[in-house]
Amino acid sequence: MIEIKEVTKSFGALPVLKGISLTIEKGELLCLIGASGSGKSTLLQCINGLESIQGGEIWVDGTSVHNRKTNINVLRRKLGIVFQQYNAFPHLTALQNVALAPRIVAKRSRKEAEIIARKHLAHVGLGDKENVLPSSLSGGQQQRLAIARALAMEPKYMLFDEVTSALDPELVGEVLETMRLLKSEGMTMVVVTHDINFVRESADRVAFLSGGEVCEIGTPQQVLENPRHELTQKFLRRERRPESPTPLTPFPVVRVV
Repeated sequence: MIEIKEVTKSFGALPVLKGISLTIEKGELLCLIGASGSGKSTLLQCINGLESIQGGEIWVDGTSVHNRKTNINVLRRKLGIVFQQYNAFPHLTALQNVALAPRIVAKRSRKEAEIIARKHLAHVGLGDKENVLPSSLSGGQQQRLAIARALAMEPKYMLFDEVTSALDPELVGEVLETMRLLKSEGMTMVVVTHDINFVRESADRVAFLSGGEVCEIGTPQQVLENPRHELTQKFLRRERRPESPTPLTPFPVVRVV
């Protein structure tokens, strides 16, 4: 599991995380919600070791992420992370993009890496796009390509940083459906999102962050329907709450056993 204890983080004189403590259990989907600048994305990057911390501890399966003795590159193989920017290599096909990390980082042979890449492209519904360049894919397809690329390292945990925020509304559903599929397969996930419907329908727990602190945490029903903290109440009043679930765009997926 992932354990976060009293983590503090500042950018210069600006405090961004103020003693955050959280535990993410195996198989859990924890959603982080809150206004922009509340520290959600920074927390994800601290979990992955992309950002340093000034105080506290973060453990992944009992290993301290920020201990100088920790081999962070080895630890990161357990932590797949997907950002709102797709960051695909534009000159490589979908297959080549997904196969790259297994070849370069995990030292797999080209044949092995391509087998892994095909499996995960099929997993996210892109099995017929392996020879296509990213520029020929829709935004939703490019984001699913980014998810396949993260999955190709076979992580134990997936971190998602507002992966639908840059997408047109009609493309959001297909990416969220991929994330729902991963949850159904038991993947442990930490998701930063503004999609309250996704939180309501899919999260096991939700944490509301404000000013670098966890103001409230509980089940979606507790936090979204009966928030106790005044800041949570104000935030939820500002958020759009569609009456119907986020529309899903059907696409062929392959469950990985």
